[in-house]
Amino acid sequence: MSTSAKFPADFHWGYATASAQVEGSISADGKSPSIWDTFSSDPAHSEDGGNTSTATETYTKWQEDIALMKSYGVNSYRLSLSWTRILPDGVAGSKVNKAGVEWYRKVLKGLLEAGITPFVTLFHWDLPQVLQDKYLGFLSSEIVPDFENYARVCYRELGDLVQYWFTINEPNVYSLLGHAIGKHAPGRSSDRNISPQGDSQTEPLIVGHNLLLAHASAVKVYHDDFASSQGGKIGLVVNMLWGEPLTDSAEDKAATEKFLAVYNGWFAEPLVTGDYPALFKEVHGSRLPAFTDNQKALVKGSSDFLAINHYTTNMVRAADSSAAPTTGPLSAFLPGIEIGFEDKDGKPIGPAAGLSWVRPVPWGFGKLLDWAHKSYGLDIYISENGVVCPNENRLSRDEALQDDFRVNYLSTYADQIALKIEQGVPVKSYLMWAFTDNFEWQEGYTARFGVTWIDYQDDCRRYPKKSAGYMRNYFAARLAR
Repeated sequence: MSTSAKFPADFHWGYATASAQVEGSISADGKSPSIWDTFSSDPAHSEDGGNTSTATETYTKWQEDIALMKSYGVNSYRLSLSWTRILPDGVAGSKVNKAGVEWYRKVLKGLLEAGITPFVTLFHWDLPQVLQDKYLGFLSSEIVPDFENYARVCYRELGDLVQYWFTINEPNVYSLLGHAIGKHAPGRSSDRNISPQGDSQTEPLIVGHNLLLAHASAVKVYHDDFASSQGGKIGLVVNMLWGEPLTDSAEDKAATEKFLAVYNGWFAEPLVTGDYPALFKEVHGSRLPAFTDNQKALVKGSSDFLAINHYTTNMVRAADSSAAPTTGPLSAFLPGIEIGFEDKDGKPIGPAAGLSWVRPVPWGFGKLLDWAHKSYGLDIYISENGVVCPNENRLSRDEALQDDFRVNYLSTYADQIALKIEQGVPVKSYLMWAFTDNFEWQEGYTARFGVTWIDYQDDCRRYPKKSAGYMRNYFAARLAR
C-alpha cells in the first residue's frame, strides 16, 4: 500500500544509534567498562566474535557522522549516553567524568548547529559493570536511586541541549534476553549450558519491575527539577510486536489478546494505569512483584509520550495443549501461545529478510499504531524501525549499497505512519534503525541494519547506501512546508 498523505511540518524524522553499538573507544578519557564491554569480550557471545571495543568509532568520527547526517537531510537523530563515560563508578556521590560530559556536549552542540534535533536515551543496555558486580544490576532495588542519580547528572550537565529524553530502551528485551534467554549481557539464564547463574522464570519479572521504578524515578526528577527550566519531554521506549490471530476462532483471538497484553502491555500499561495488565498478572501470578500504592502513583503518568521500537508482525494461535510445549525464546513467557510468520494457509506474511526474526509486514505496523493509540492515548514516537536485507553481510560493498529491500521496507512503513497521522493517530517521529551498520549485540557485526555501509576492514569508512538518498528524497517530497 502506498499513500500520498503528508507529514506535518514539525514531524521528526531521522536515524538512531546506541552508545555501545557505535562509540568504540571503550577505555578512552576515563570511561570504565559496561556489562556489554565485558560480555562481548568473550568471543562466544557473538556470531562473529565481535565486541564493543571498536564498533564504528563514532567517538573519534562524530563530526564526520554529523556532516553525513546533514547530507541525508534528516531533522532528528537518536543517540544514547554511556553511563560509564559520564559516571565511571556508576553511583551517587561518585565523581562526574568531565571528559565524557564534554564529549557529549560537543556532539549535541554539533547536531543542533547542523539543524538536527537530538533524542537522547539515558540507558540503552550498557550498565556499569561495577553495579552488576556490586548488586547484580537491575536484579536489585539498589539500582533505582543509582539510576535516578545518573539521570539527574545527565539533566544537569546536558539538559540545556536536549528537548527529548528517552529513559530506558526496550526494558522488555533487556529483561528477557539478558535474564531469561541469556544471549544478551549480563547473560543470565536457567539454562546451565548458557549460564551458571539465573532463573528464567523469575528474574525477568524482577528486572522489569526495577526498570519501571528506575524509569519513573528518573522522570519524577526531570518533572520536579528540570522540565520547567529546560522545557523538554521525557518517556520510555517499549519494543512492540503486532500479533494477528491465525484464524477467526475465539481461542486464537484470545491468544492474540494475551500476546499483546503480555509482550507490549508489560511496560506500556503501567505508564498509564500504574499497574501491570490483568492478563500479565494472570500469566505470571506470584512470580510477579507487586507495586506498593506509592509505587503505583509514581509509575502512573510517568511518560509524556509512548516511544515504540517496532520491527515485525507475528501470526498468533492458541497452542495445542496435546502437543509438545512450544519452543523458542518467548515460550516460557507466553504460555499457551504459538507465534510464527505463516498464515493459516501456510503462506508467509512477509518476505524473508536478513534476520530470521524480522518479516516486513507494513499493514501490521499500521494496526499496531491504531492499537497503541486506542490502548494508551499518548503521543507516539517511533524510536526504532528497520531491517537487514537478505544475505546483506555476504554481499560485496557495491552490491550492499543497492539496498532496494531496505528502501521498500522503510518507505512502506513510513507510508503507514503518514496514513495513520491523517486518520488522527498522533505519531510524532520516525527514527529509523540505523544510521550506520554497527555492533548488533549477539549478531556481532554480521547484521547490517544501517543506511550507511561501514567498512570494518578499512578504519570504519562510511559509504551511503541507496536507502539514505531515497529516504532523503521521500521526506523532502512529503514533509509539509
